[in-house]
Amino acid sequence: MFERLLASFQNIFKIPELRTRVLFTLGMLIVYRVGAHIPTPGINGEALSDFLQKQGGALLGFLDIFSGGSLSRLTIFALGIMPYISASIILQLLTVVIPHLSKLAKEGERGRKKIIQYTRFGTIVIALIQGFGIAVGLEQMNQGAFVLSPGWGFRFMTVITLCAGTGFLMWLGEQITERGIGNGISLIIFAGIVARLPAAVAQTFDLYKVGQLSFPLLVALTVVMFGVVAAIVFLESGRRKVPVQYAKRVIGRRVYGGQSTHIPLKINTAGVIPPIFASSIIAFPATIAGFFETPWIKAIGSQLAPGSLLYTLMYVGLIVFFCFFYTAVVMNPVDMADNLKKYGGFVPGIRPGQRTSDYIYSVLTKITFAGAIYLAIVCVIPEFLIYKLNMPFYFGGTSLLIVIGVGLDTAQQIESHLLNRNYDGFLQKGKLRGRTT
Repeated sequence: MFERLLASFQNIFKIPELRTRVLFTLGMLIVYRVGAHIPTPGINGEALSDFLQKQGGALLGFLDIFSGGSLSRLTIFALGIMPYISASIILQLLTVVIPHLSKLAKEGERGRKKIIQYTRFGTIVIALIQGFGIAVGLEQMNQGAFVLSPGWGFRFMTVITLCAGTGFLMWLGEQITERGIGNGISLIIFAGIVARLPAAVAQTFDLYKVGQLSFPLLVALTVVMFGVVAAIVFLESGRRKVPVQYAKRVIGRRVYGGQSTHIPLKINTAGVIPPIFASSIIAFPATIAGFFETPWIKAIGSQLAPGSLLYTLMYVGLIVFFCFFYTAVVMNPVDMADNLKKYGGFVPGIRPGQRTSDYIYSVLTKITFAGAIYLAIVCVIPEFLIYKLNMPFYFGGTSLLIVIGVGLDTAQQIESHLLNRNYDGFLQKGKLRGRTT
């Protein structure tokens, strides 16, 4: 099996177009990682990094995952690609309530390009606001000890630098999507997460060498890790197939339709958006409370800190809520039923129209609930390992979901290139089913 897998990787470089795309993607990711170590001008980076690691709290640790450690060091890529993701999510939600955007979303390629343009403008606006907030916050933090020359000059320079860094990452991601392999924005986040993995693994083994981590516990952690990864791969590729039959139609002398197909409904339609939203909402007040010395504010912050019972219950509840909310935004059973009826399709045993939409809604509700429970379990695993078993290795949660999901998407695209040119793919049986976003 290993020899077959090695041969499949060798086949990648036998196809000129695929080889060029893979090398271009790797080159752009290297550029991203180099930029992630360029400091923002006018800041005492080492002192700021030490302070933020002690006082930053849950929100900083969560956001630092997506920036590949750039936020804690405040490099030129400190904002990362999160403004772009925020703008994309906002546009998706506004598409439901604003008729103009809803019309654009249905206009095909032209509408898609227009929405992408709006997303770019929204990204710059969000980056400007966040950059200004960071500049002002740095001047006030620890009596301005981290800013070399406070004032409007520093604020302007910081805003321009951070906004330019986000704009460059947005352009970099679009270039990877167009000329490389995989989704560029997702791969940038993927690279930031994976870049921190070797240090985390090395830290875990260092603790084992000094005796702070026992061998049975290390083995148990490894077994749990592989088990959770296998479960995520299985569930992220899982589909609930709703059978669809198209009636035969005679147009002139030709007969159309009559074939059977299905509607693939993902178990996890919402992807990683529910954990991102839930973590951000809960971590924000806990992080703000960390900068105050008032006893009652400290008490509230401690109750909302990771590891507490209240935090875990709220985290699970918000994940379930956002799973249903986001699925309702992106999946409309009424439109699906109308489209089936329009083209002569029907679900066997279900009447077209309202009955079909009710049936699809019922199926969506069941699989969304199962997907929400699965997401909640995966995201609670790090809390259990870190705060209950004192495990040093941050494993699971949003970062693991992103890494596996992006890996599946990229592998699927490579698989398609190989199979289209009569090369064996990565798998011996069937096709690799990636995670659609």
